[in-house]
Amino acid sequence: MKLRKTLALASSFAALSLGACSTTMMTTAERARPAAPQASASIAGTYLAANFAAAQGDVKAATGFYANSLKDDPANADLLERTFLFAAEAGEIDQAIGLTDRVLIQDASNRPAHLVLEVGALAKKDYAAVLKDVGTSSPGLFATLTNRVIEAWTRAGMRDFDGALTALDSLTMQRGVDGLRLMHRALILDYAGRDKEADEAYRQAITVMGTGPRAADAYGRFLLRHNRGDDAKALYERVLKENPGNPVAERALRDISAKKTLTPLIGSPADGVAEALFGISASLNDARNADVAILYLNLTLYLRPDFDLARVLIASRYEAMGKYDLANGIYGRIQPASPYYAMTQVQAAINDGRQGQIKAGIAKMKALSTTVPQEADVWTALGDLLRSADQYSEAATAYDKAIAGTPSGDRRLIGLYYARGVSLAGSNNWDAAERDFRAALKLNPDRADVLNYLGYSWVDKGEHLDEAVGMLEKARALRPLDGFIADSVGWAYYRLGRYQDAARALEEAVQLAPGAPDVNDHLGDAYWRVGRKIDARFQWQHALQLNPDAKQKPLIERKLQFGLDSVSASGS
Repeated sequence: MKLRKTLALASSFAALSLGACSTTMMTTAERARPAAPQASASIAGTYLAANFAAAQGDVKAATGFYANSLKDDPANADLLERTFLFAAEAGEIDQAIGLTDRVLIQDASNRPAHLVLEVGALAKKDYAAVLKDVGTSSPGLFATLTNRVIEAWTRAGMRDFDGALTALDSLTMQRGVDGLRLMHRALILDYAGRDKEADEAYRQAITVMGTGPRAADAYGRFLLRHNRGDDAKALYERVLKENPGNPVAERALRDISAKKTLTPLIGSPADGVAEALFGISASLNDARNADVAILYLNLTLYLRPDFDLARVLIASRYEAMGKYDLANGIYGRIQPASPYYAMTQVQAAINDGRQGQIKAGIAKMKALSTTVPQEADVWTALGDLLRSADQYSEAATAYDKAIAGTPSGDRRLIGLYYARGVSLAGSNNWDAAERDFRAALKLNPDRADVLNYLGYSWVDKGEHLDEAVGMLEKARALRPLDGFIADSVGWAYYRLGRYQDAARALEEAVQLAPGAPDVNDHLGDAYWRVGRKIDARFQWQHALQLNPDAKQKPLIERKLQFGLDSVSASGS
C-alpha cells in the first residue's frame, strides 16, 4: 500500500480576446502570442532572452527584455503587442497604459488595449474619456458585461446615477450575471446616498449571491453606518456559520464589539470598477481563462492597491498554473494588518512544501503560530509540513493544537484525526493512532483514505482481519480509480492466502498506478504464488526500474536472484 502524504488543510500570456464571452474565448491554439518578429542582429539577443524568460514563466523579466527590444525596433508591431501584453500580465500597468495608443493604431479592435486605456483614464478621473471609449462596439457577452459595468461606474462618477442604473439594467437579459448586476446596483445606490433603494438592492443581491465575502461585507458596512448594529452582527454571524473561519466576518464582529465604525466598501468610481473587475475575474476559474483573469486582477489592483482579496485570487491563479514562486511573491505583499494575512501565510508555507522547501514552510508556520496561536489552520499546516518531512512526533503535537482549536462537530476534524493518526503511527504509538482513525470514521464512515489506512494496517499486523478486508473493499468501492487502494485490497488478499484474488486485484492496481514500485512488486509476489514465475520476475524487474526505496530495493533484488520461496514476501 502506498501511504500518500495528503494534506489535512486542504504562464505564457496568450493573446486575450476579451470581446468574446468566457465560453468562446480564443484559446492559445487559435490566437497565441503574436508571431515572432523578424529580429535584426542588434535585437536578436535581447529578443531571445525575452522568449526564454517567457518560457520560464518569468513575466517581469520577459517584460523588460521585450521593452528593450521594442526600443531598438519601435515600428515592429509584433514586438509592440508582446511588450504590451507582458507588461499587463506582470502588473506593470503604467507601462501598458503608455503603449495603448500605439497598440490601438496597429489594431483598433484590440480589446485588452481598450480595457487598459479605460482603466488609465478612470484612475485620472477622466470620465469623459472612459465613456467615449467604453461606447466603442465590442462583440460578445463578456465584453458587453465589462463595458456596461465600467459605464455604470463612470456615469456614477459624473453624478448621473440614473444613467448608471440604466447601464446596469441593460444586462438584465444576460444570463448568469444577476448577482453581479444586483450587487453593483446596490453599491451605486449606496454611493449615491439613496439609502432605501440601496437597502432593498443589497437584500436582493444577497438572495441571489448568498453570503459571499464581498456582498455580505458591503451590506454589513451599510447596516452599521445606518445604526443597525444588531442586523449587521446577525449578517456577519450568518457568514461565519456558512463559511467557517471567514477572516473578514471575524474581524467585522470584533470591530462591532469594539464599537468601531466601518467605512463603505466603495469610496469612489475607481473602487467600483475594481470591484467589478474582481467579481468578473472570480468567475473565470478554468485554465483557459487564467490569463484573462490575471489581467483583470492586475487592473483591479492598479485601481485599488489595498484590495488584498484580489491578491489572494491572483496568487491562487498562479498556483493553479503551478507557479508557486509567483504566488508566494503576491502573498508576500499582504501586510500583517490585513484580515487575509494569516491565511495567505499558511498558503505560502504550503507552496514552500510543494517546491521542496519544507524547512522554509515550517519556519513560516512556527513564526505565525506565536502571533496567532488560536488559528487552527496554522497548526494544521505546520502538522502537514512536519509530517511530510517525517517528523511525526512534532507533527502529532501540532495536530493536537489544531484539534483543540477546532469546534466539536466541525467536519475538518475528520482530516485532522486522520492526519494525527498517521503521525502517531509513524511515531510507533499505534494504540493512539487507532483511536484517531476510529474517531475519524465515526464522523464519516465513508472516508476512503481512513478506511484504507486502518484496514491495511490491521492486515499488516494480522489483526481484525475480517473487519479489515471489509474496510478495504469498501474503500475500493468508494474510490474505484485509486490504484493505491486497489493495491491495499490485493495485498490484503495476499496476506490472507487468497492468491488468485490478490493477482486480479493487483493487476488492476498496476493499471491504475503503473509507476508505483511497491504495487508492481506486490503483483510480482502474487504471480509467483499462483505459479506465474516468469511474469513474477518481469514485475520485480520493472519495480526495480521504478526506483524503489532503500528498504524495498535489496528485497526485490534478492527475490530476482533466489525466488520468493527463499525470501520473505515484500512488506513482511
